[in-house]
Amino acid sequence: MSDVHWVAHAGQRMGFMPSRGGAVTAWTWSRAGESVDVWRAWDGINPAIESTACYPMVPWTNRISGGGFAFEGRFRPLSPNTATDPYPIHGDGWLQPWTLRQPDEGVVQMELRSHGYGGGPYNYWAQQAFELTQEGLTQSLTVRNESDEAMPFGLGLHPWFTSTPGCTVRSAVEGVWISGPDKIPTGYENDFPRGWDLNAGIEVGSVVIDNGFGGWSGRATIEWPERRLRLTMQSELSSPQAGHALECLLYSPAEPAVFCFEPVTHPIDAPHLPGQPGWVALRPGETMSLRTRWGLQVII
Repeated sequence: MSDVHWVAHAGQRMGFMPSRGGAVTAWTWSRAGESVDVWRAWDGINPAIESTACYPMVPWTNRISGGGFAFEGRFRPLSPNTATDPYPIHGDGWLQPWTLRQPDEGVVQMELRSHGYGGGPYNYWAQQAFELTQEGLTQSLTVRNESDEAMPFGLGLHPWFTSTPGCTVRSAVEGVWISGPDKIPTGYENDFPRGWDLNAGIEVGSVVIDNGFGGWSGRATIEWPERRLRLTMQSELSSPQAGHALECLLYSPAEPAVFCFEPVTHPIDAPHLPGQPGWVALRPGETMSLRTRWGLQVII
């Protein structure tokens, strides 16, 4: 595709498609002469952004029910934004074109200014930043409230991975959100269903899951023994409001052999959960950022 911008640095190669939701089309690592897909690569044909390698979730993440949410005494309506889900999902940044600049070798920035997209209540500026290093990738997503009033925000990354029979995801979490058939949380449990304990490690090829986890440490390790590949990640949130714990979400369908492990700043349907966990109110001009460092390692 002519609108894919390729960057090669530090033994890695990334493709960026700002015109399609600011998505990444591929992230590959050259290891001993072999090109290894770290994120599942886009096939260059499927037009759905869900088929790309990674895309941003801004100004909020995952699903919000109830046709919108109440904030500071006013109801803020949100409409479904896909043909396949009854709820609005993943915010609206992934549905808009971004602009790209490359200020330095191995560094890419994509920016978006969004004002009332789809009739929604949000006005914001967002930036994605990527830096390829000898250790791997540093990725950040930042949003600034450009409304003339305070608004609640959330951020998340939506990377896709290929699943293998031996692939595991391990991370320190406190509990899991239990959801109904529509994926909206119905409760929170500290006792994990069988095979769902991220602390012990989850074999992603043996579970069907689309659930968020609370009390996330911000660190995770994904291993593919068959590929001799280990990917570490460390996420952190910077915002005007201290004390917000990060969340993560694991999506592993019955088929195809793919999964997502998403760092997010709030759980699914946060504005309708008790205490609105992770929902960050930004005053006009205030910003928040989600920064993730990805580390590439060879399994010996």
